Amino acid sequence: MDMTSLFDNSYARLPGAFFTRQQPTPVAAPRLVAYNEDLGRLLGLPKMSDTDRAVLFSGNETPLGAEPLAQLYAGHQFGNWNPQLGDGRAILLGEVLGTDGQRRDIQLKGSGPTPYSRMGDGRAWLGPVLREYVVSEAMHALGIPTTRALAATLTGEDIFREGRLPGAVLTRVAASHLRVGTFQVFAHRGETDHLKALTDYAIARHYPDAVGPMGLLRAVCAAQARLIARWMAAGFIHGVMNTDNCAISGETIDYGPCAFMDSYDANRVYSSIDAQGRYAYGNQPRIAVWNMAQFATALIQQMDETDAAIAEATEIVHAMPAQIETAWRAAFGAKIGLADARADDDALIERLLALMQADAADFTNTFDALARGDARDQIIDRAAFEAWHADWQSRTATEKDPRAVMQAANPRIIPRNHRMEEMIAAAVAGDFAPFHRLNAALAQPFDTDDTDLMRPPTRDQEVPATFCGT
Repeated sequence: MDMTSLFDNSYARLPGAFFTRQQPTPVAAPRLVAYNEDLGRLLGLPKMSDTDRAVLFSGNETPLGAEPLAQLYAGHQFGNWNPQLGDGRAILLGEVLGTDGQRRDIQLKGSGPTPYSRMGDGRAWLGPVLREYVVSEAMHALGIPTTRALAATLTGEDIFREGRLPGAVLTRVAASHLRVGTFQVFAHRGETDHLKALTDYAIARHYPDAVGPMGLLRAVCAAQARLIARWMAAGFIHGVMNTDNCAISGETIDYGPCAFMDSYDANRVYSSIDAQGRYAYGNQPRIAVWNMAQFATALIQQMDETDAAIAEATEIVHAMPAQIETAWRAAFGAKIGLADARADDDALIERLLALMQADAADFTNTFDALARGDARDQIIDRAAFEAWHADWQSRTATEKDPRAVMQAANPRIIPRNHRMEEMIAAAVAGDFAPFHRLNAALAQPFDTDDTDLMRPPTRDQEVPATFCGT
């Protein structure tokens, strides 16, 4: 298929050290599970049959104009340095300029082995593909910066994880796939020419107003601060905030053992591989700052005036907690109806969260109930809630329309873990109706009335752990 006019592959024009040119590995019998029509139109992709889409988005046919490659990067994984990572099961087809003029990557995930696969098969099974499709599109509907899902395709081949499972490929779209770890690999190797080229490229692609490495650092810190606050306000737990999973664009990337909280707990961990709770819900702001410190360390390697660079980078990173706090205050202030929350509103917000934590109240439903008129049934300690409620009413009395502010900030539905597991189990058995229903409901998170999908899990429905898809 000739799509030459759509592609403009700027990353492929960087030095060869940045990637390995790699074709996807063909699959036996591709079959389209889902295609994101709205996103396809935004990208300017041509109309085609589902059969042709399956061939294209499984990797069985490379469109003309694409320049497939696997990207190199490194990273800190759970705080431990790994000097050699890279796209071990993903192929970047190339970049397209959308109908809105924005440049975006199109990547196949689960498309076969690459030189960075580290003895892996380079494949993905259906469960993680559908999980990323659902959660990334739900995040988009919530207004949280994220990579997006364009297509999910069955391969017609089984792969082996804990057993025999159906293989699948996810087509992922991103502002770019540049990670903190992309910078770290060249800094670690002392390849300053490559580091400088990458820095210039990142500035031109994402932050054209930034000046030099420290300007890039300042812009990325600000973007990450905004992102983390949005995660917190949605009750989202990434689960693997390694530096190779930290996109400098400020988008959420890599939905492995991620989850949305049911009952509120600041120490909540779902990821089965996070034994120490490093990436717990309440730790995410601190880890974002830690990741930016690693980014700063990498950027400094290319600078001549090292002492001055260290001083400036330290100032930028040390300012980040206050940036996160400001963004958190704005996001949570809106959740309780404050269009312009002040620093002295923090105590009111934190008192409600403390009540929710003490009673294991459902995070999403408590804020939704508050927005809809009455959250009393969400909190067991009625006396403590009534005292908070009186103070909240006093504070919001001067607000123009607190109810409208809350309803715009508080979703009625999230991708709940137990519904995700039910959806995956049905799909593995050949029934994709729950997947499509969940996607449709999550596309309207502030307006849906799918009460069963909004309902928290019963005790026997709870999903205490989520798993990486590799």
